[in-house]
Amino acid sequence: MESTAVERMALLDEIENELAETARWTGRTSLSPRVRAALAETPREAFVDAGSAAAAYENRPLSIGYGQTISQPFIVAIMTELLDVGPEDRVLEIGTGSGYQAAVLARLAEHVFSIEVIPELAESAAAKLARLGITNVTVDCRDGSEGWPEHAPFDRIIVTAAGAGIPPALMEQLAEGGRMVAPVGSTPTTQTLNVITKDEGGKIEVTEGLPVAFVPLVKR
Repeated sequence: MESTAVERMALLDEIENELAETARWTGRTSLSPRVRAALAETPREAFVDAGSAAAAYENRPLSIGYGQTISQPFIVAIMTELLDVGPEDRVLEIGTGSGYQAAVLARLAEHVFSIEVIPELAESAAAKLARLGITNVTVDCRDGSEGWPEHAPFDRIIVTAAGAGIPPALMEQLAEGGRMVAPVGSTPTTQTLNVITKDEGGKIEVTEGLPVAFVPLVKR
């Protein structure tokens, strides 16, 4: 087995251990087979800067420039797990960043619509996804707080940057029966990973969970 494959498997085992330790907040004690397979098949080294390649399979965030990071692998894993993506789901991602989270979701969903407010990151992520032959992700540079109304409603929404609350546009664009995972909190010390659901009648339910620390949601 190649060294990167060994590192990837070791990281997955570390993620599984952290899931068990944080289950009191998330209700998830282990990765589902679909999510574990998606993580195992997605090369994180393809989404980090060249200078960080040796650290690609360390369980920590890494800088990707412009004041942004590629999220800690455990956070990618638990957010993906909590999203409960089905093979026919259309997913909206707010905060493309490096493109790694979108690449993982692409292996689980019918299509991923990913928004990045920083033009250079949007262009770079789209190029990385294309090089890997991932064709079911559409990246656009726009204000994520406004969502993507042209393609709404979305079965699943994932937000990879934190704000004081959930932008109203995202609540509106979540489909009935849909599910959203987002960090909420005005400072890194007050953020929690929230799961938002909308029932068939349009009623919203919010469940606060794991304490987290994300970069702020950037608006235009």
